[in-house]
Amino acid sequence: MVASTSKTIDELQKQLPLKQDTLLLSDDCSTGLVLVDIVNGFCTVGAGNLAPKVPNEQIVAMVEESAKLARVFCDKKWPVFAFLDSHDPLIPEPPYPPHCFAGTFESKFVPELEWLEGEANVTMRLKDCIDGFLGSIEKDGSNVFVDWVKANKLKAVLVVGICTDICVLDFVSSALSARNRGILTPLQDVILYSRACATYDLPLHIAEIKDAISHPQDLMHHIGLYMAQGRGAKVVSEVSFTT
Repeated sequence: MVASTSKTIDELQKQLPLKQDTLLLSDDCSTGLVLVDIVNGFCTVGAGNLAPKVPNEQIVAMVEESAKLARVFCDKKWPVFAFLDSHDPLIPEPPYPPHCFAGTFESKFVPELEWLEGEANVTMRLKDCIDGFLGSIEKDGSNVFVDWVKANKLKAVLVVGICTDICVLDFVSSALSARNRGILTPLQDVILYSRACATYDLPLHIAEIKDAISHPQDLMHHIGLYMAQGRGAKVVSEVSFTT
């Protein structure tokens, strides 16, 4: 069963080829880092309904790569924007079970990123919906993310986080649409770093027991990146910095 599923995933990935480049950032670049939902409720084993039940290699690698990037950006005083999933317990988010209630451990940064809360170059945004772009809209109609891009005169944003095919993809798609409409001027590029993105794993044999929709991790991660690229995002497999 596992071998058959793996073969099917490999074949699908061949039919949906993903073009990945490398990204070199220089000290005079105008790129901001966007962290999507790297919180305990999605990343820390046993932290909640949507957290991994056992250590997950893809999620661990995403956290490590994201933390490395965040450290470099903060050392260089470059702008960082962090979305943190944070929900009112009385307002459900179907089809997902209760998760990341505001003020709880689930809605907090993973331990590897807790230090970001004290950094002057970091803008944090609590969001109560899948799409962080929509979650950045204020009651007066302004948008915190749009204002951040404009205030920092960003020409590119580098996006990392979880889940590749859900919150990351929705945010990227909205950001690209806003760019195309001239709402995010001077933004030109939305870039995903594939090794610093991850999604959850729910194999078919477990999904059938739980009467849920299966979600094979490697395939859905690939599809999320593929869909983002189809919308106009750039996808990179490596990020480096000039010395």
